[in-house]
This record gives sequence, structure tokens and C-alpha cells, in this order.
Amino acid sequence: MIRNALKTYYPKIEILDEEYEISQLGRKRRIAVLLPHDYYENDKSYPVLYLHDGQNLFDEYAPYGNWGVDKTLQKLAEQGFGDVIIVAIDHGGVLRIQEYLPYSTPRYTEAEGHLYLKFMLDDLKPMVDDRFRVLPDRESTGIGGSSLGGLISLYAGFEYPEIFGKQMIFSPSLWISEEIYKRAKAFIPGGPTDIFLYAGGMESANHYGQVLKLEQILQEKRKYNNFNIIFSHNPSGQHKEIHWGEQFPLALKWLYFNKY
Repeated sequence: MIRNALKTYYPKIEILDEEYEISQLGRKRRIAVLLPHDYYENDKSYPVLYLHDGQNLFDEYAPYGNWGVDKTLQKLAEQGFGDVIIVAIDHGGVLRIQEYLPYSTPRYTEAEGHLYLKFMLDDLKPMVDDRFRVLPDRESTGIGGSSLGGLISLYAGFEYPEIFGKQMIFSPSLWISEEIYKRAKAFIPGGPTDIFLYAGGMESANHYGQVLKLEQILQEKRKYNNFNIIFSHNPSGQHKEIHWGEQFPLALKWLYFNKY
């Protein structure tokens, strides 16, 4: 009986398309939406969070494990923190790096991050806004991811502050280029902005220091009204899905429900 009662809180997972056309990249991709368990039982509108690397969010047979987003949303809903919509965008497989790169570097010359974000802003977000009961304003719109997904999320928040008021940044790949620090220094919030930043202590020799450097730059933005940043650190955290999954409920509650 208890198992059946808990199952009612499980999010409704809808696959928008197994092969959603991304005209900007000339590719197709699975797009999934995780709706609150009672979405079709009310007429409420919800904030939304766009997450990258969709294969690693809730797929049981993901090669590197998954965040367990679906199960976490069930638990949060039981606690009264279920009013948020998640849009999960699959990565491009062997093309993942170039799709998530916001700028070219000597090592990686085929950066397509700007095209990927153009797809999100010109096609995906308008479609989600129209098809589902989401709150489309910037204060209700978040973007997030881990590793390269964290890097492209940072870039999106810096380049489009009028769109994204919330950022969930786990273990961003800051080693790619010093350019991201320059973007961070030049960043001016487009209104109330919340950034949840995380780094694990066992990811690489330089990773923690790089993320701490970014955090210190972003702390300077507190001079702007309603700019908030929280830095979460797990000393034993590795660069793995399981550790990002552990951070996910903390980040979601802080970003969307002002709880930590």
C-alpha cells in the first residue's frame, strides 16, 4: 500500500519527440518533459528548468549512470516541492563536445554552442511555452547541466540574462578556455538571478580551484540587486553522475523553492 501511495507522486514523463529536428545543427534529438505528478489534475502554471545530457538524467541503462531525476522529483513532490517542469534535451553523442562548446579554442575548433542555444531559444522554448503551462518569464526559467553541460549553461546565462534567471551549474568544464572567466567578469544580471554552483573535491587536480575562481568572480555580482549565488562542495565528489544526482535536489529546492 505504501509503495502504491508513493508511486502517485512519480512525475509524468512525456517524450515530445524521439527525433526532434534541430535545424540549426542539421540533426535530430530526443526531447523529454517531466511534468508534476498532478499536472493534468489542475490548471496551475509552473516554472521550468532546461537540462542538458538528457540520456544521463533518468535512463536506467545510461552507460555512466544517471542522476535519478525522476525518482528525486517523486521524493520532492512528497515533501511539497513538486511544482516544477523539467525539459531534458539529449546530447549529441560523438558530437557532444562541439555542441556544448560556446567558443572555439586551439584544441577544439568546431564550436557549435551558439547554434545549440539558438535552437533552444528560437525553437524549443517557444514550443514548450506554447504546449505546456509554464511560466515563461526569466525569473521562472532555469538552465543547467554538468561538465560541458554546465559550461554551456553558464554561457547561456551570461549571454542571455534576459531569458534565464536561474542557473544550475555542476562541475563546469572551465578548463576548456580562460574565456569563460572573462565572460563571467563582464556579466551583468538581467534582473533577479540565482546561481547554484557545485564542485567535487575528487574531480581532477585543478578542477576545484577553477570553480572556486569562478565563484569568487560571481560573488562580486552581489552588488546588483537580487543576485544570489550558493557554492556547494563535496570533498569526496568525483566527476560522475551519481554525485551530480546527489546535488540535484539541493539545487532544485534552493533555486525554485528558496530552501537549502
